[in-house]
Amino acid sequence: MKAEIIAVGTELLLGQVVNTNATFLSEKLADMGIEVYFHTVVGDNPARLEELLQLADQRSELIILCGGLGPTDDDLTKNVLADHIGVSLVQNAAGLEALKAFFAQRQTTMTPNNLRQIETLKDGIPLPNRTGLAIGCLYKGKKNNYILLPGPPSELKPMFIEQARPLLEKEFPTTEKLTSRVLRFFGIGESKLVTDLADMIENQTNPTIAPYAKPNEVTLRITAKTEDEASAKALLDQAESEILAKVGEFFYGYGEENSLVEVVVDLLKENNLSLTAAESLTAGEFQATLGKIAGVSEVFPGGFVTYSKATKASFLGIDSGLLEREGVVSEACAKAMAESALVLAKTDFALSFTGVAGPDELEGKARGTVFIGLAQRGKTTIVTENHFSRDRSYIRHSSVMKGLDMLRRSILNKI
Repeated sequence: MKAEIIAVGTELLLGQVVNTNATFLSEKLADMGIEVYFHTVVGDNPARLEELLQLADQRSELIILCGGLGPTDDDLTKNVLADHIGVSLVQNAAGLEALKAFFAQRQTTMTPNNLRQIETLKDGIPLPNRTGLAIGCLYKGKKNNYILLPGPPSELKPMFIEQARPLLEKEFPTTEKLTSRVLRFFGIGESKLVTDLADMIENQTNPTIAPYAKPNEVTLRITAKTEDEASAKALLDQAESEILAKVGEFFYGYGEENSLVEVVVDLLKENNLSLTAAESLTAGEFQATLGKIAGVSEVFPGGFVTYSKATKASFLGIDSGLLEREGVVSEACAKAMAESALVLAKTDFALSFTGVAGPDELEGKARGTVFIGLAQRGKTTIVTENHFSRDRSYIRHSSVMKGLDMLRRSILNKI
């Protein structure tokens, strides 16, 4: 079954509301083996919605409309769809009782326009709203099928999970399911990743491979369509093995939420290792990133923010002569910062960050020049010279991500 999602609401077009419903519904439908081919947003305009419905009828078997089920004059989704398929709207008895109870409980008068919320398509299957008042609906046509859902996510999500999904599974049973696995990569751009995997991507059938660029990293979503979990795992394992044979050097973890900092903190915990940091251009951003992870205090006792030469000398005990001679944007400074922090904090690792976030150059070094030091107890200190681009914020974020990856590789003995 091919599906598409139509989000109705001028507020979406104006950017006042983010269309998170489409993301949620696509994920849930994929779990059911229903592929979503199109996402569309249309304003509260009957003519444009009718035009879009005519197009959707030609290309999709399941059309899900979100929003426009409320009591106001611009909530016209049900009316437009009813006219489109040639059926009338009828009041839902259970919805009417819930509506009356709602206003009685609040001891307020119900205005007549509220009755629009409990109207549904004649011969459709009503979808009760546990967290709101607007009734949804599943309507089965001869060729096309439609689902009406409310716009607020707090109403749409429980209605889909508790009402619409079980109905879809009952009315349109399928033996095939979509199973996805997300691989995360750092240190390689999307264009290079796609180039290295060109043969696999160009010849993909089942599973499919989709790259997504994120700030300073790239993810690959591998999706298999199978009838059972074991078959899906076999297909995904095979595809992953082929991918990692080509670009495994840059792979660091799985999943949408399992970020690089989480991977690093888990590695530190698993190996009973500790970490400190000395930051200059990042101004504490690295330590703040660590602080987002619950339980990080087990591996991170604290660190240093030393923005000026004076604080580098006083906080970390770095020789002022070295700073004057080599400059703060230098390999020597990054090395001294990391090694001093390691001694002072008595940890297993210490990362240092010094460089030029911009907008101007510093010490003759261009914006984006960053030195990152990694000191480890009993081993030689590593310093990398990096040249990041874009604005101050992106340069700082790039520095943090690079530092995390240096630490990850060191723990895994890859550098």
